[in-house]
Amino acid sequence: MAGIVGLEVAMGTWMEMPLADAERVNFGALAPEIDELLQQGVAAYRRDRATADKLFRQALTQNPSELAPYYCLYKIHTYMGSLDVAADIAAEGLREAVKQAGWPEDPSGWPIGAQTHEGPGRFALYTLKALSFIELRRGNEEAARRYLDLLSQKDPNGSVGWTVVEELADGIA
Repeated sequence: MAGIVGLEVAMGTWMEMPLADAERVNFGALAPEIDELLQQGVAAYRRDRATADKLFRQALTQNPSELAPYYCLYKIHTYMGSLDVAADIAAEGLREAVKQAGWPEDPSGWPIGAQTHEGPGRFALYTLKALSFIELRRGNEEAARRYLDLLSQKDPNGSVGWTVVEELADGIA
């Protein structure tokens, strides 16, 4: 997934934009049919969240190795407060990204600072950040801190923005 940096920016803003402004999100290089399902999901999100969920899941079912549908799903479920669903989907997406990056499942074995600019490695780190936020929102500060500790080791420069979640966690403590 070469466009993960652009995806982070685009996905972070389409939920806040008026629908007309969110016409097309750049999900990176995707099969046209998957991109179309995701675009339809983005358009549906404002008016019918169940349809958005269905479209994102359809894209995931059609191509479970594509990372963008995982991102769309865990993002909307986090925004909707469906934190258990968001955590499950993020964990699935993390497993897929780790597999694609050729990293071990145990994050302690991930390389330090490697592959953080693009691709599945960045997606894995970004999703670990998302999981820390989700766990914080679920009231599970211990799990959030574990994820943040891993991120501080594996992404010491904070390239995926995990320090923002750490500041939130510090504010809760």
